[in-house]
Amino acid sequence: METKVRTVLGRQFRTEADYQAAQKDAAYIESIKKRYDLDNEEEVKQLLEDLKSGKYRFRTILGQDFKEETEEAYAGRKSVTAVKGGSRKGKTGSRKSKAEGRKSKAESTVRKRTAGTAGKKSTSLEDYDEDMRKFIIKELKKRERIRRLLISACMCVAAGCFLYLGIYYYQVRRLDAYAGKQQKLKGMETEVEITPETVVIHYDNQEIVVPDILEEYKMLYSLNQKLIGWVKIDDTYIDYPVLQTSNNDYYIDHNFDQEQDRNGSIFLDADCTILPRSTNLILYGHHMRSGRMFGQLNKYSSQSFYEEHKLIQFDTIYERGTYEVMYVFRSKVYEESEIVFKYYQFINAASETEFNSYMREMAAMSLYDTGVTAEYGDELLTLSTCDYYTDYGRFVVVAKKVK
Repeated sequence: METKVRTVLGRQFRTEADYQAAQKDAAYIESIKKRYDLDNEEEVKQLLEDLKSGKYRFRTILGQDFKEETEEAYAGRKSVTAVKGGSRKGKTGSRKSKAEGRKSKAESTVRKRTAGTAGKKSTSLEDYDEDMRKFIIKELKKRERIRRLLISACMCVAAGCFLYLGIYYYQVRRLDAYAGKQQKLKGMETEVEITPETVVIHYDNQEIVVPDILEEYKMLYSLNQKLIGWVKIDDTYIDYPVLQTSNNDYYIDHNFDQEQDRNGSIFLDADCTILPRSTNLILYGHHMRSGRMFGQLNKYSSQSFYEEHKLIQFDTIYERGTYEVMYVFRSKVYEESEIVFKYYQFINAASETEFNSYMREMAAMSLYDTGVTAEYGDELLTLSTCDYYTDYGRFVVVAKKVK
C-alpha cells in the first residue's frame, strides 16, 4: 500500500494528526513573523530571545526549524553590520564613525536600562492560536479550582482551631470557677450536725473513736461524704478537695458533685485508710494540659522549683498536715507479672525492713537528692499523675509528714 506523503515547510509527516498539527504551526509561525520587522537587526534579536524564552509554543519540529532559521538570520545580520562598519575610511569617515559610536553607546545604555521591560513584553490570549488559548484557559481554570480548594481547606482548619481553642478556654474557665466555688465552701459554717461515732476495726478488734471533722470541711462534707481531705501546693493550681470511693475508677471522670467531668477529681487510693492511717497515702490526679488538677505536679522535675516549694499541705477531714518532699521520680504502671518496684503498691509497711527497702528503691529513682529521709513509723504522702515520657508513664512526688 502506497503511503501518502504530507509535506509542510519542507518537512514530511506520516500521520494525518501530525500533518494537521504542522499546518497549524506553519500558520502560527507566519503570524509571529508579522509581529516583527525582520529587516531590523534589533527586531530579529528580540524575536530570537522570545523564542528561547518559550514565549511561543509549537506542536511539531517546525518550531525548532523556525528557531534555528531565526538564529541564522540574526548571525547573518550581525556579520553584515560588522563588514559595513569596517569599510568606512578617511577623515570624514572617522568623524562619522566616532559620532555613530557615541550614538551607538547611548542607544546601548538605553537598551540596557529598558532590557527588563523589553524582555517582559506583555502578551494576551490573542497572541496564541485557538487550541493554545483553550489549553491556557483550561489550565487557568484548573489552577483556580485548586486555589479555591486550598483556601477552603485552610479556612476549615482555621475554624476548627478556633473552635477547639474556644472550647478549651471555656472548659478551663469553667474548671477554675468550679474549683473557686469549692474553695469558698471550704471554711463556711453549716447547720448540719456531724457527731463522732465508734467503729470496730475487725482485723484486730480494736475500737477507734472517730474524731470531729474540722470546722472548715464540715460544709463540704455535708455536700459529699466521700470527701477525705484537701491538698494544696503554693504557686500552682493544686488546691483541691480529695475524695475516696471503694474503687480507683469513679473519680477519674467525675467531679465533686458526682457529675460526669473529663477533668475528674483528686482522689485517694481505695486501699488507703485515714483511720487507722496507712503508712503511705497515695493521691491521684489527671495531668491536664491546662495545668489544672495535677497538671503542674511535674514542676518538681526542676530542683530549683523544689528548693522554693519543699512543703505540701495535705489535710484529712480530721486533722491538718504539712509534708516535706523527699523523692521525685518517674515510673510507670507495670504488668502484673513484672517483678519490679511498683510504688503504687506501697501502702503499708509490715516491718522496718520492708519500709527501709521501699525507701532505698525510691531514693535510687529520685531525680535529685533532697537530703530528706524517713524512718519506720513516719507518715508518708505520695502524689501521682500521668507522664508522657513513655507508655503508661507516671510522675511521682513522695513526702513525709513533719507536722
